[in-house]
Amino acid sequence: MDKKKQITAPLIYAVSIAAIGSLQFGYNTGVINAPEKIIQRFFNKTLSERSGQVVSSELLTSLWSLSVAIFSVGGMIGSFSVSLFVNRFGRRNSMLLVNVLAFAGGTLMAFSKMAKSVEMLIIGRFVIGLFCGLCTGFVPMYISEVSPTSVRGAFGTLNQLGIVVGILVAQIFGLEAIMGTEILWPLLLGFTIFPAVLQCVALFFCPESPRFLLINKMEEDKAQAVLQKLRGTQDVSQDILEMKEESAKMSQEKQVTVPELFRSPSYRQAIIIAIMLQLSQQLSGINAVFYYSTGIFERAGITQPVYATIGAGVVNTVFTVVSLFLVERAGRRTLHLAGLGGMAVCAVFMTIALALKKLCGSYVFLIFLVFLVIFFVFTFFKVPETKGRTFEDIARGFEGRAEASPTSPVEKNPMVELNSIQPDKEVA
Repeated sequence: MDKKKQITAPLIYAVSIAAIGSLQFGYNTGVINAPEKIIQRFFNKTLSERSGQVVSSELLTSLWSLSVAIFSVGGMIGSFSVSLFVNRFGRRNSMLLVNVLAFAGGTLMAFSKMAKSVEMLIIGRFVIGLFCGLCTGFVPMYISEVSPTSVRGAFGTLNQLGIVVGILVAQIFGLEAIMGTEILWPLLLGFTIFPAVLQCVALFFCPESPRFLLINKMEEDKAQAVLQKLRGTQDVSQDILEMKEESAKMSQEKQVTVPELFRSPSYRQAIIIAIMLQLSQQLSGINAVFYYSTGIFERAGITQPVYATIGAGVVNTVFTVVSLFLVERAGRRTLHLAGLGGMAVCAVFMTIALALKKLCGSYVFLIFLVFLVIFFVFTFFKVPETKGRTFEDIARGFEGRAEASPTSPVEKNPMVELNSIQPDKEVA
């Protein structure tokens, strides 16, 4: 099948609207950074007026740290709840439903100053964290299931592109000339409501995931109609066949518990790789940089740290766009290794630079450096390349690895089995 026919306007529309969820995640990750001093003053003034006593710097620091970290706590809880939504309501409808959380969280943060409530801001951050945690599951799942196999990697990158664009937008909106002021900072935090409204309206014109329709709902006619619209061709037999094979395979497998995922050879390697890849992102140090970049640049002696933060956001966005074009050529594994190696080098330089300033805690990036080296080695030896492979190809490779005997060549090189499987040739 011709790749050009597979990339259609309905497909681009669907993945773009879904990526608004990723943009929301990026925006709420970066939005708390720029108005740090202003929000701390709000905490100080509100608590002082309420108690009639001077608020200690330790309490202010703790409340600020809680405001930042509670977002991640909500995100963690939300990410564990993804399956509760997607298998019951579908991928598209799940994205639609959880925007209620965006409205609730945005409203709480937007009116926290008016209500003189520190608690409203912190709860709002938690609720918006729940929303973003759910989006981290919904968005890549929907994009991968509506995208053709040949461009699934490139379209999958749109999830990360949405995140970094959201971070950059938050950094720009946080400028004092825009919304980073004593008066407008509640609007800066509550702005997340507007993308939620846009996505809610636009999702009504997006199709449901054909995989969900066929495998979960057993509605082949609807799945075929959706695929024909997304692919721009009447011949979607190959896509239907792949999903039917996957459905048949799933029906033969018994339900497994979380402990069984680690005990069974059929699942153990795949789940360990998935966990390590996620940890390699979260423990690389990039979140620490973007959460506290303004403070880091300020302590490093930069007079206008907010512009340095925006510069970091621009670099992040540019290289995400670059990966969009490289992912199908260089491969996922190669790009991930390059990213881990680059972050390791940067962690060394940041540690040296901060240590030269004799700052307390400057050696924190050495911890990230150790993690990065571990993840680089793990990715190099254990993570297979998935470029051009269907989900069935990947699953078959892991099964071959699990069934191999301890003395076989496959066992000596765990990735031989998966890497030796060639992508299915598309039907002309």
